[in-house]
Amino acid sequence: MHKNQIISQLIQKKIITISPDKPFTYASGMLSPIYTDLRLTVSYPELRDMIASDLANLIAKKFPETTIIGGVATAGIPHGALVAEKLHLPMIYVRPKPKDHGKGRQIEGRFSENDKIVLIDDLITTGGSVLNAVKATEKDGGHVAGVSPIFTYYLPDAKENFKKANVKYAPLLSYPELLKKENESGHISSKQYNILKTWHEDPWAWSKKFNN
Repeated sequence: MHKNQIISQLIQKKIITISPDKPFTYASGMLSPIYTDLRLTVSYPELRDMIASDLANLIAKKFPETTIIGGVATAGIPHGALVAEKLHLPMIYVRPKPKDHGKGRQIEGRFSENDKIVLIDDLITTGGSVLNAVKATEKDGGHVAGVSPIFTYYLPDAKENFKKANVKYAPLLSYPELLKKENESGHISSKQYNILKTWHEDPWAWSKKFNN
């Protein structure tokens, strides 16, 4: 596994940006000391290959029954394709909503009710988009064995949403791992570490406090 190398490259290439003192604003209105743009990973061959190799190994270990890899549009599609190639498995991809023309498909590719599908996405914040992809897949008769994203914040909302949906997920990288490595490397101060840790425990409360 290349976890430490991947995390280092994500930071060095500013794919993940940590800014405890000047937080970012998410679309939801939540303030965050971290911004993640994993779409940029496709521009770096060595990095995307390490991610694909580690995801393939993770899926083989956590979901050995997998017969199809699914990419969640849009950011999960290229990584889904790379992982499917590594595992030599068929691939499908899931749109955010059905097409408004042609056959009106939301899922592209072929699968049967006997297949065990693992969906790949780039990032899980609350899990909403990927869980919608799970619903769409199962509505069309597919069976989703689990979800495997590149990175998850492991926020309370996501844990609750996956639990309610009864969906297994196995992320490659997580926020606690990132935070631990950054703290050990000395890239962040103890004060910044505490800010990042406090945000993770209750991001909405942290946002509210910061605004006040």
